[in-house]
Amino acid sequence: MVAAAEAPQPAPINGRLVLAGTVLGSSLAFVDGSADNLTLPVIQRQLSGSPASAQWIMNAYMLMLGALVLAGGAAADRYGRKRVFIIGVALFSAASLACGMAPSLALLIAARALQGIGAALLVPASLAILGASFDKQARGQAVGIWAGAGGLVSAGGPVLGGWLTDAVSWRAVFFINLPIAALAVTLLALGARESRAPRSGPVDWAGAVLATLGLATITWGLTKAPALGFASPQVLAGLIAGAVALALFLMVERKAASPMLPLVLFKSRTFSGANGLTLLLYAAFGGALFILPFDLIQARGYDATRAGAALLPLSAGLTLLSPVAGRLTAWLGARFMLSVGPLLAGLGFAILAVTAGRPDYWTGVFPGLAVLALGLGIAVAPLTDAVLGSVSEAYEGAASGVNNAVARIAGLLAVALAGFVLAPGEIAGGYRIAMIAAASGAGAAGLIGALTLGRAEPAS
Repeated sequence: MVAAAEAPQPAPINGRLVLAGTVLGSSLAFVDGSADNLTLPVIQRQLSGSPASAQWIMNAYMLMLGALVLAGGAAADRYGRKRVFIIGVALFSAASLACGMAPSLALLIAARALQGIGAALLVPASLAILGASFDKQARGQAVGIWAGAGGLVSAGGPVLGGWLTDAVSWRAVFFINLPIAALAVTLLALGARESRAPRSGPVDWAGAVLATLGLATITWGLTKAPALGFASPQVLAGLIAGAVALALFLMVERKAASPMLPLVLFKSRTFSGANGLTLLLYAAFGGALFILPFDLIQARGYDATRAGAALLPLSAGLTLLSPVAGRLTAWLGARFMLSVGPLLAGLGFAILAVTAGRPDYWTGVFPGLAVLALGLGIAVAPLTDAVLGSVSEAYEGAASGVNNAVARIAGLLAVALAGFVLAPGEIAGGYRIAMIAAASGAGAAGLIGALTLGRAEPAS
């Protein structure tokens, strides 16, 4: 009797290679968001661009990442997390090469959009790979290392971006992604096993397209508004078209078999409040972080390296305080942390507005950044906990994805509005106005935290 052939055994998982590969891959997206800010004034000058073009260098990336990150997570669950991660990293690295070689702003902006699509695939896939590669006991530690490494990379991003811009070229900031991407793919290919969600539905591509169109046309309208005015037919057409596309998006989400935005989540008052807080706080932070390098380089005369070092207290404070804040939340509660944190951030923005124009870094920039880092460090970790705690276990992945997308979209809209304060020759005055607006937004976020983050029942 012939023995039955044994079923092939799946390849073993090498946890260290998986963790290293996912950290390196996701760090591409994290460092790109922080390092590239320092290059914008230099790129704008060398490629003879306008303030609007500098906005689109950031917005093209954030638009695609914010609009498609939920669809990217669904694609990873359906088609394979390892496969989608590798595709995302490959697309991101190819787009990085195109960014570094771009001879014009138009081609650079197009390549940045491709980077955003790659990031929308690799970021959710990297976290899903960790969830599938480690058991429940080890998963928390792995995700903690993943998140901590992302914070550390983001903290060093401004310094690295500034140094590369001065020592080599702004193009080197994009080229450095290539060896990191190659190493990440190699580690994942060797260490990870392919996995899929057992009951994943079809990817909501219709919702993804409508969300992208809606956000793109609204962003275009807001970017054009400073030059043309809100009454301009072009601006009005863009804003109206965007609003219609987003309304259609909500209609599609109501009927989709596997919606990228499960509207049932918003039945939770805590979930809705936490995302409203996220929208305002991250819009304030994203807009301010976009404006700060222009003030440091164009108004204060810093080179890119000094500008990156000037922002290091903010990034380092966030990285060091977030773990502490997570532990304090269990003692003081999310409502307290998410009221005090945004209010302190608002105070930091207000200090930056008051000290605008002071030439000395230690009296003109550092005090505001220190208070801002304290406020954001208090708020970021409890915000994630509040979002996950506001929904049932079945919706935790979707809730986390929605909150991540809201944070990205908040930065996108804030940068789109930055043209109102970036008029040539008026950086100092525009900087002060931007910080006052950011202080108001962060203060409103703290009020939302105080009013909505109670003992609401999770959405189910």
